[in-house]
Amino acid sequence: MPDEPDAARKPTVEALLLTAVRVRTFVQARHLTNASGFFFARGERLFLVTSRHVLVDAASQHFPDRIEIELHVDRDNLGASAWASLPLYDAGMSLWRQASDTGGEIDVAVLEVPRHQLPLTAVFAAFRPEHLPASSDAMPIGASVLIVGFPLGFHDSLHHLPVVRQGIIASAFGLRFQGKGCFITDARTHRGTSGAPVVISRHPADESGASCALPWRLLGIHSSTIDMTTRDLHVDESLGLNSAWYADVLMSLTEDRLD
Repeated sequence: MPDEPDAARKPTVEALLLTAVRVRTFVQARHLTNASGFFFARGERLFLVTSRHVLVDAASQHFPDRIEIELHVDRDNLGASAWASLPLYDAGMSLWRQASDTGGEIDVAVLEVPRHQLPLTAVFAAFRPEHLPASSDAMPIGASVLIVGFPLGFHDSLHHLPVVRQGIIASAFGLRFQGKGCFITDARTHRGTSGAPVVISRHPADESGASCALPWRLLGIHSSTIDMTTRDLHVDESLGLNSAWYADVLMSLTEDRLD
């Protein structure tokens, strides 16, 4: 059965790095794109979270039928990994969940991962509902955040681990930026980072229960860079800003459903 890190047999790496996985999209055997994703657990159920446009994007004619995720398979040897293939459709019906609200479509998708489809010795960590910020949590403008992912597919290829980019909260956290369920970060990101978790350090005094092994608050899901179509490409630099969807959408996307 897949194994989440615990205090008794803790891997020699910070658990935050084990939440994120490299995602590859395919049409049958043809490799299409690279992206980022991470695990979110709800009770005994496990979900892969990524950007919706990673799984389907009509604008770019991107229609994969499966994805692969890379997992560690030996707690004592981070160099050992395996790819797990996850279908995106069953009998022509999409298997992932997505959402929309009054602001339009939300660029977040979750795919439930049956644990029997993962390697028996898979080693990973997962965010849980207790890692989401409470409404009373203060996230000041300019607060430092981390984005954990695989920019342009770049990663520690020996230990199969993501890299971390540092940024700041660049819009009023808790407000819907331009009416959408997202906030803005100021960070240097690249293609392949879509679907990465955006986290902020949890104060040690706040740590309790399962969150002790993963002392981070999950603020959002990185979506894409923001640019101005009106900027002069020869004069104006890129804004260097990004959209991140509020992570509380995961509560509705992962709730039990009667199918």
